[in-house]
Amino acid sequence: MTSDDDYDAIVDLNDIYPGAGTFRFGNSKAECQQQIDLVRRGEKSANCAPFRDFKDDPDAMPVVGRCDIAANWGGSPALVLRTTRVEHVRFCDVTLDMAEAESSSYTLDGWRAEKTHYFKRNGGWSDDMPLVFEFFELVEDLDGRSL
Repeated sequence: MTSDDDYDAIVDLNDIYPGAGTFRFGNSKAECQQQIDLVRRGEKSANCAPFRDFKDDPDAMPVVGRCDIAANWGGSPALVLRTTRVEHVRFCDVTLDMAEAESSSYTLDGWRAEKTHYFKRNGGWSDDMPLVFEFFELVEDLDGRSL
Protein backbone atom coordinates (compact mmCIF):
# COMPACT_ATOMS: atom_id res chain seq x y z
CA MET A 1 0.00 0.00 0.00
CA THR A 2 1.31 3.45 -0.84
CA SER A 3 1.45 6.29 1.63
CA ASP A 4 -0.17 9.66 0.99
CA ASP A 5 3.30 11.10 0.27
CA ASP A 6 3.95 8.40 -2.37
CA TYR A 7 0.57 9.11 -3.95
CA ASP A 8 1.27 12.86 -3.99
CA ALA A 9 4.69 12.27 -5.58
CA ILE A 10 3.14 10.20 -8.36
CA VAL A 11 0.44 12.83 -8.92
CA ASP A 12 3.18 15.50 -9.20
CA LEU A 13 5.10 13.33 -11.67
CA ASN A 14 1.94 12.93 -13.74
CA ASP A 15 1.91 16.71 -14.10
CA ILE A 16 5.47 16.55 -15.46
CA TYR A 17 4.84 13.40 -17.53
CA PRO A 18 1.20 13.62 -18.68
CA GLY A 19 -0.43 10.27 -19.39
CA ALA A 20 2.21 8.33 -17.45
CA GLY A 21 1.11 5.05 -15.99
CA THR A 22 2.58 3.57 -12.84
CA PHE A 23 3.78 -0.01 -12.51
CA ARG A 24 6.07 -2.25 -10.46
CA PHE A 25 8.60 -4.71 -11.81
CA GLY A 26 8.31 -8.32 -10.63
CA ASN A 27 6.21 -10.12 -8.06
CA SER A 28 8.20 -9.51 -4.89
CA LYS A 29 10.09 -6.73 -3.16
CA ALA A 30 13.45 -8.34 -3.96
CA GLU A 31 12.58 -8.92 -7.62
CA CYS A 32 11.28 -5.37 -7.99
CA GLN A 33 14.47 -3.90 -6.52
CA GLN A 34 16.65 -6.16 -8.66
CA GLN A 35 14.92 -4.98 -11.84
CA ILE A 36 15.14 -1.31 -10.84
CA ASP A 37 18.86 -1.75 -10.12
CA LEU A 38 19.39 -3.34 -13.56
CA VAL A 39 17.76 -0.33 -15.22
CA ARG A 40 19.86 2.07 -13.15
CA ARG A 41 23.06 0.29 -14.19
CA GLY A 42 22.06 0.33 -17.86
CA GLU A 43 21.73 -3.46 -17.95
CA LYS A 44 17.98 -3.54 -18.65
CA SER A 45 16.25 -1.69 -21.47
CA ALA A 46 13.26 -3.97 -22.10
CA ASN A 47 10.52 -5.81 -20.32
CA CYS A 48 8.10 -8.46 -21.48
CA ALA A 49 4.74 -9.67 -20.28
CA PRO A 50 2.15 -12.10 -21.57
CA PHE A 51 -0.45 -10.43 -23.76
CA ARG A 52 -3.10 -11.83 -21.40
CA ASP A 53 -1.90 -9.43 -18.69
CA PHE A 54 -3.35 -6.50 -20.67
CA LYS A 55 -6.82 -7.92 -21.42
CA ASP A 56 -8.42 -6.49 -18.27
CA ASP A 57 -6.46 -3.22 -18.42
CA PRO A 58 -5.76 -2.23 -22.03
CA ASP A 59 -4.56 1.22 -20.90
CA ALA A 60 -1.57 -0.53 -19.31
CA MET A 61 -0.39 -1.63 -22.77
CA PRO A 62 2.91 0.15 -23.53
CA VAL A 63 2.72 2.98 -26.06
CA VAL A 64 5.73 4.24 -28.00
CA GLY A 65 6.71 7.70 -26.76
CA ARG A 66 4.78 7.51 -23.50
CA CYS A 67 6.61 7.88 -20.21
CA ASP A 68 5.69 5.58 -17.34
CA ILE A 69 6.73 5.55 -13.70
CA ALA A 70 8.35 2.44 -12.28
CA ALA A 71 7.57 2.32 -8.57
CA ASN A 72 9.47 0.71 -5.75
CA TRP A 73 7.68 -2.24 -4.12
CA GLY A 74 6.22 0.08 -1.48
CA GLY A 75 4.74 2.37 -4.13
CA SER A 76 7.17 5.29 -4.09
CA PRO A 77 8.30 6.40 -7.56
CA ALA A 78 11.75 5.12 -8.58
CA LEU A 79 12.26 5.68 -12.31
CA VAL A 80 10.68 7.42 -15.27
CA LEU A 81 10.92 5.31 -18.43
CA ARG A 82 9.98 6.21 -22.02
CA THR A 83 8.80 3.43 -24.33
CA THR A 84 10.87 3.41 -27.51
CA ARG A 85 9.50 0.29 -29.21
CA VAL A 86 6.81 -2.33 -28.67
CA GLU A 87 6.83 -5.76 -30.30
CA HIS A 88 4.21 -8.48 -30.16
CA VAL A 89 6.02 -11.79 -30.41
CA ARG A 90 5.43 -15.42 -29.52
CA PHE A 91 7.57 -16.80 -26.72
CA CYS A 92 9.31 -19.18 -29.14
CA ASP A 93 10.25 -16.27 -31.45
CA VAL A 94 12.08 -14.13 -28.86
CA THR A 95 15.60 -13.35 -30.11
CA LEU A 96 18.90 -13.11 -28.27
CA ASP A 97 18.82 -9.31 -28.72
CA MET A 98 15.43 -9.19 -26.99
CA ALA A 99 16.59 -11.42 -24.13
CA GLU A 100 19.76 -9.35 -23.66
CA ALA A 101 17.72 -6.14 -23.60
CA GLU A 102 15.72 -7.54 -20.68
CA SER A 103 18.99 -8.18 -18.87
CA SER A 104 22.45 -8.06 -20.34
CA SER A 105 23.38 -11.18 -18.34
CA TYR A 106 20.91 -13.40 -20.21
CA THR A 107 21.75 -15.99 -22.81
CA LEU A 108 18.76 -16.94 -24.95
CA ASP A 109 18.56 -20.37 -23.30
CA GLY A 110 18.88 -18.78 -19.87
CA TRP A 111 16.13 -16.27 -20.67
CA ARG A 112 13.83 -19.05 -21.92
CA ALA A 113 14.42 -21.20 -18.84
CA GLU A 114 13.84 -18.35 -16.39
CA LYS A 115 10.77 -17.00 -18.19
CA THR A 116 9.25 -20.46 -18.63
CA HIS A 117 9.52 -20.98 -14.87
CA TYR A 118 8.20 -17.47 -14.15
CA PHE A 119 5.22 -17.72 -16.51
CA LYS A 120 4.29 -21.20 -15.25
CA ARG A 121 4.10 -19.74 -11.72
CA ASN A 122 2.11 -16.72 -12.91
CA GLY A 123 -0.80 -17.76 -15.09
CA GLY A 124 0.63 -20.43 -17.36
CA TRP A 125 3.12 -20.90 -20.14
CA SER A 126 3.22 -22.26 -23.68
CA ASP A 127 5.91 -22.06 -26.31
CA ASP A 128 3.61 -20.11 -28.63
CA MET A 129 2.15 -17.77 -26.01
CA PRO A 130 1.91 -14.17 -27.22
CA LEU A 131 4.12 -11.66 -25.43
CA VAL A 132 4.27 -7.89 -25.38
CA PHE A 133 7.93 -6.88 -25.50
CA GLU A 134 8.51 -3.26 -24.48
CA PHE A 135 11.81 -1.49 -25.10
CA PHE A 136 12.46 1.66 -23.09
CA GLU A 137 14.98 4.31 -22.15
CA LEU A 138 15.62 5.77 -18.72
CA VAL A 139 14.38 9.36 -18.64
CA GLU A 140 14.84 10.14 -14.96
CA ASP A 141 16.16 8.29 -11.94
CA LEU A 142 14.13 9.54 -9.00
CA ASP A 143 16.48 8.15 -6.33
CA GLY A 144 17.22 10.97 -3.94
CA ARG A 145 15.04 13.46 -5.79
CA SER A 146 12.94 15.66 -3.57
CA LEU A 147 9.37 15.13 -4.75
